Amino acid sequence: MSSKLAQFLHQERFQTATLVMNIPQIRQSVDELICLMFPQRGCRGSDDLQNTDAQVLELKRRFNEYVESLTPLDPLLKSDAAQRVDQFFASIPEVTLKLDTDVNAAFLGDPAAYSKEEIIITYPGFYAVCIYRLAHTLYKLNIPLLPRLMSEYAHEKTGIDLHPGAEIGESFFIDHGTGVVIGETSIIGKNVKIYQGVTLGALSVKKKLQSTKRHPTIENDVVIYANSTILGGETVIGQGSIIGGNVWLTESMPAGSVVFNKLETGHTLGAVDGNSPI
Repeated sequence: MSSKLAQFLHQERFQTATLVMNIPQIRQSVDELICLMFPQRGCRGSDDLQNTDAQVLELKRRFNEYVESLTPLDPLLKSDAAQRVDQFFASIPEVTLKLDTDVNAAFLGDPAAYSKEEIIITYPGFYAVCIYRLAHTLYKLNIPLLPRLMSEYAHEKTGIDLHPGAEIGESFFIDHGTGVVIGETSIIGKNVKIYQGVTLGALSVKKKLQSTKRHPTIENDVVIYANSTILGGETVIGQGSIIGGNVWLTESMPAGSVVFNKLETGHTLGAVDGNSPI
């Protein structure tokens, strides 16, 4: 005779669940795909074209399965899941080349990096960006849940929280990385470097703001040092700016600004825009 707990779980959970995801297999598939893109991470047999083709076909089959299982969240997937997955896999070369620019940015931007292989194999920031760029591609294809599942896998493994909806340009480098948070509507330009603990967040978390731009815009060639927080959908950090450590910003800064915490009689926010202090 079944226990009361088993009866409760069966009737109130298993029989009522509209969606069941094979999370361990999805995570494995994400890692296998990254491994094909960057065989330095230990992809076995990727030097054999037939074997590589077989691995791609298997991954494509699995992703079709994952996306089709999301039909309860998007009924249109019943008819076009395969088409969206085809588009995702067709984008992999472009995503891989963009990730190459991220590797190069890390190599040029970190004196502790002695090879690009070191970055590809060991840097948690690069691993998180790999998953972000794949998840972002799925996000743009309007595939529900799966992009977020992928980005939260990276978050769990690295401590880096990159929402798949964020727009991040090429040559992006997260140094160290632990505690970085980049919100859904953030826009980040090219050649941006951020350090651990940086938050690009929203000023308000009211549900009614869900469809608005809630997170900041970071223009090209900006550096944001550790533990700084930049908030607000109208906040723009201008090109070439440097944001020092432990800064809290809720207003825009012009191009070429240098923003820092000044230790004199207390903590004072200072900024220089190339012309005069503000």
